[in-house]
Amino acid sequence: MTRLLRSRGGRRTVSILLAALLALCATVGLGSAALAAPARAHVVDEQRARPRVIDLTIDSPALGKTAKVRLLTPDGWEQRGPRDRWPVLYLLHGLGDSHETWTRDSDVERLAELRDVLVVMPEAGFAGYYTNWWNDGAYGPPAWETFHLTEMRRILERDYGAGKRRVVAGLSMGGYGALVYAARHPGLFRAVASYSGPVHLLHPEHVRRWQEAFKKAPEYRGLWGDPVAQRAIWKRHDPYALARRLRPVPVFLSCGDGRPGPLDESGAEADEIEAFDNVLNRSLARRLERVGVRVTTDFYGGTHSPAYWERELHRSLPMLLSALRPAR
Repeated sequence: MTRLLRSRGGRRTVSILLAALLALCATVGLGSAALAAPARAHVVDEQRARPRVIDLTIDSPALGKTAKVRLLTPDGWEQRGPRDRWPVLYLLHGLGDSHETWTRDSDVERLAELRDVLVVMPEAGFAGYYTNWWNDGAYGPPAWETFHLTEMRRILERDYGAGKRRVVAGLSMGGYGALVYAARHPGLFRAVASYSGPVHLLHPEHVRRWQEAFKKAPEYRGLWGDPVAQRAIWKRHDPYALARRLRPVPVFLSCGDGRPGPLDESGAEADEIEAFDNVLNRSLARRLERVGVRVTTDFYGGTHSPAYWERELHRSLPMLLSALRPAR
């Protein structure tokens, strides 16, 4: 072996052996990398619910399961070419609801103003709160923020005609989600609208109510932890604390006062949930005004119910659509 190494031919033989060995290592390495490569979100099912309504089922590594996304498609979408793109309106649902909420409880399908917009209505879990759950510092599934703003968005922009001009709106928990998504991801959305959302997480009364809720459902500490011990995490997800980050975009903020109003049925009772959401929304509105956010408010007499959210979508739509127009 010593003589082989000292000879020219020996050096060549060793070089060949080394090259072969490196190639083998590279092959094994590539194979290991392929096995260990992170899974990629992908569509596993596509169903047509109605002529303009498409339901996607996405297998999501961020969630560790599949989730539904409903699309309300614009005119010409079926004949789209690979480069055709439409502006996008994200509509987010509330606690305990689903991707079907907006098409079930509003006239969004019949709005002529949306015939040139791709409307995206994703599932967000029973109480997912549009958040990558903290899970006692372990993080991991469910990561709703990653699912919506990375996995789902990339799929829609690659394969379903979604463009780069986006606005976001939501009701109740989805109203919170719309604001926190816009604040945590500057530049992603051009405008935001929130209808009856719990939009001030660290309001003292809101903290007290969450701490009471933890006694009955301790699993929800997984969202952001305890509001005292993990206050910094709560603050990073509180639209009130993130208010300055909303200065680049127009904001529409609306909520009822909990008293039965013109869209409630006869004999309807006062709604404590909406009354408290009104406190949170007025608190946030004052904060937005102080830091120079272009905020439009609509505080009205009414309860926590779909009829008002449909009306508020109509009232905020001119602002949202204006933001979707190409910059001049």
